[in-house]
Amino acid sequence: MFDIAIDKNQPVAEFYADLTSSASAVVNGEPDAIANMANVAALIWQYMPDLNWAGFYRVVDGELVLGPFQGKVACIRIAIGSGVCGTAAASGLTQRVADVDAFPGHIACDADSRSELVVPILKDGVVIAVLDLDSPLPDRFGPADEAGMVKLIGAIAKSLG
Repeated sequence: MFDIAIDKNQPVAEFYADLTSSASAVVNGEPDAIANMANVAALIWQYMPDLNWAGFYRVVDGELVLGPFQGKVACIRIAIGSGVCGTAAASGLTQRVADVDAFPGHIACDADSRSELVVPILKDGVVIAVLDLDSPLPDRFGPADEAGMVKLIGAIAKSLG
């Protein structure tokens, strides 16, 4: 159905351009946000190296509720403002955390996670979900990863909620 081939070893800007293009292709024409989140989580999981979790938390009745993901079993509900995901949801700002153990109030759904990148997803200026990426490597996510994922989410946000 989708013919996707992304070179994981290409320069980071090209990698994110290809990942964004592929994410746009898999959500194109599909109106169901949950189906789109599932495909995007799978795409990121398949092509982004050194992850142990990739997925979404959706804002439902004032809290974050687990959405489609790839990885180990996860926390189901997170209060807005709690942990890295809740902080991203409360602030509307991307959270890039080099050492999750140093993040005040970090919620350890997976004790193997060492670093995290969380990108809020906005609709009409309101956070409706977050993309959460975890890695077992400390300081896995750099500024280029943050910029790449922010662009990816910006390109497909309308298809996610």
